Amino acid sequence: MQIISVNVGLPQTVMYQGKEVSTGIFKAPVSEPTMVRRTNLNGDRQADLRVHGGTEKAVYAYPYQHYAGWKIDFPQFDYPLGVFGENLTIVGLDEREIHIGDHFRAGECELQVTQPRMPCFKLGIRFGDPKMVKYFLERRQPGVYFSVAKEGLVKTGDELTLLQESDSPLTVVDIVRLYAFDKTDQEGLTLAADDPYLPPSWQEYFAERLGKL
Repeated sequence: MQIISVNVGLPQTVMYQGKEVSTGIFKAPVSEPTMVRRTNLNGDRQADLRVHGGTEKAVYAYPYQHYAGWKIDFPQFDYPLGVFGENLTIVGLDEREIHIGDHFRAGECELQVTQPRMPCFKLGIRFGDPKMVKYFLERRQPGVYFSVAKEGLVKTGDELTLLQESDSPLTVVDIVRLYAFDKTDQEGLTLAADDPYLPPSWQEYFAERLGKL
């Protein structure tokens, strides 16, 4: 797996449905090596820290191979690198094979998989179409959020290398499936509620879902 773009951006204020909204989804590639910190990359910020950023969503990566399918199915949109709000655009990253808790090296830094990206209305702002949120969820191509196990520089051309495979049975796509599609899968919900690599908010969510079945 190779990083083909490192993308950062500061929050911008835009008009959405007649209101001013601050969003950090507008990111653009940088050519120089960039420092990856515990909560974000240098030059990158999130607008709403209640739902974006923080240690559990410090770095967001999106597979470059997904771009081709988006361009075919939704040619009305433009697709510059970083358009999905990702910090790292990576060739070969596959959410169907990446497990919660997997530990990777990227350049000088080390990253650990925490969760998928759940789209919010700001993705619709980025593409100029609120239906983009629905399209994104239905494709089950969520990209990957990482926490930062070791700070360090990362740059275009660096490899993303697996250092330690997690013992979690759940992939990144499994979390999306349990959240949005297979909502009554008791076995899967139990695994998710008990998964120590998932952030506590996700564990609590799945435990609550189990309790309602």
